[in-house]
Amino acid sequence: MVGKPSDEAGDNSSISDEEWQAFLQDSELGATAAPKEPSARARMVTERLRHQSEPEGWRTGPTPRDTRGSGRRRRQVWSVLGVALALGAVAVALRPSLLPGDPFGTREPKAAAVSPLPAETAAPTAAPGAAPDQVPTIDRPFAGSPALPWADGEAGVVLPVAKAVGSASKERVSKALELTRKLLVGANLEPKTLRGERPTAALSVLDPKQPDLLDDLDAFLRSPDRTHDPLTLFSRFDPDEVRVVGDVVKTRGRMTYKKGKHDGVIVHADYTFVYPVRPAEGPPEVTRTIVRRVIDVELPDPAHYDVTPGRLLLVRYDEELFNSACDVHDGFLHPRFRSAEPTAPTQTGPTVDPYDRSKGVGGDSASDSCGTVSRV
Repeated sequence: MVGKPSDEAGDNSSISDEEWQAFLQDSELGATAAPKEPSARARMVTERLRHQSEPEGWRTGPTPRDTRGSGRRRRQVWSVLGVALALGAVAVALRPSLLPGDPFGTREPKAAAVSPLPAETAAPTAAPGAAPDQVPTIDRPFAGSPALPWADGEAGVVLPVAKAVGSASKERVSKALELTRKLLVGANLEPKTLRGERPTAALSVLDPKQPDLLDDLDAFLRSPDRTHDPLTLFSRFDPDEVRVVGDVVKTRGRMTYKKGKHDGVIVHADYTFVYPVRPAEGPPEVTRTIVRRVIDVELPDPAHYDVTPGRLLLVRYDEELFNSACDVHDGFLHPRFRSAEPTAPTQTGPTVDPYDRSKGVGGDSASDSCGTVSRV
């Protein structure tokens, strides 16, 4: 009977009891030779090959150089993430509504979709209905205003279809309508005019041969006072005091025409302009100033009258100014802001609705009696 080899010189056997038992059984049957334990040299070679086949760092980790590099990369990544998180926190603090779902409940009410009104083709019979009770903001300057569905700026000055009238041809009528439109835009919508600069575009369509007209308007612009006020024809704000919010002025009105007295055509225009404004300095409070203008202009026939071809005669111009100080005559509109109401002059006239276009211009209005507007 063959005995199991003993350990010699500290050379521990790598043969398990199960393997030795299997060998003894095979020996008895003559099926195999005794398993031979590998020598110490063989075990050393095997161990060296095993280490060479393992990937670097599998057991021992990266070299010191790699460890430092990875640390730097981790610090850089965390630094970038830290800056991004800080910026995000600031943005959310300023506008919590940026967070999905608005967890703080601070988001402004979402503006309801408003369908634009069709062009005005006849005088309205009543004032616009009540608008939602909302405070205007920089982002939503027409919130709470009946003018919200009105057209934007120049798009609201819609021309009627031109037809021949009296001795004025269709072409002359069309020309008169276009010039009237240019006058309205230049006097009430041109950004330079609104900033208080000279309304060059509007003045350019008026006939210099009309006695005293341009001289008077120049005097109004140069030295305004109670009886010589450029606001009778032009919408102007003092840029050191007030800024128009955004680039949209709401516009609504209509234009008609008829046979003129000078073998030409007379155009009648009645338009209301709504200006969202804020103080030039201080908190971003928003209010609105409303201006209604009614003008009559004529394009005479230069073949029969001493006029400048392609220029308008200014026959009539009336205005109503709402939410503007009526005791200041410096040639600028001066809106009243809620924050300044305790120091504003006391209003003595009747309460009027600046959006009511069903009534004529003049009489008891906020512009001549320093009245109170029912809404802005």
